[in-house]
Amino acid sequence: MSSMSVFGQAKSLGDAEAQAKNEHKLILLKFSGSDWCIPCIQLSKTIFEDSTFQDFAHQKLVILLADFPRQKKHQLPKAEQEANDKLAEVYNPQGEFPQMVLLDAEGKVLYQWHGYNKKLTVQDYIADINRYVKNL
Repeated sequence: MSSMSVFGQAKSLGDAEAQAKNEHKLILLKFSGSDWCIPCIQLSKTIFEDSTFQDFAHQKLVILLADFPRQKKHQLPKAEQEANDKLAEVYNPQGEFPQMVLLDAEGKVLYQWHGYNKKLTVQDYIADINRYVKNL
């Protein structure tokens, strides 16, 4: 399971937008299958659990996780699953896992990462995000 909740994870898109506006941050929406998607798990372990990325995210991002677990023991509450389904309809209609979407505080898409590219480092992700942070 993802350990993203250790830093600034929002509970809903509305909360993420409000927090991003208040704190002058961007929103990083991550679509994940935390208990079945091997690339999702690798992305979490190599990027999101990295202390450099966590420090950066704490300063610059509001994290919103849209998880789609398959195992019954990891099943989300109905309201949370419905909210994730709505996020997917808007921001991930192809159902790609993992997919990350960088949003501004209004919910406008700034950048997207499709899948998990093992060649990208924490510094690569930070550089991609920093291109948009400068516009805040």
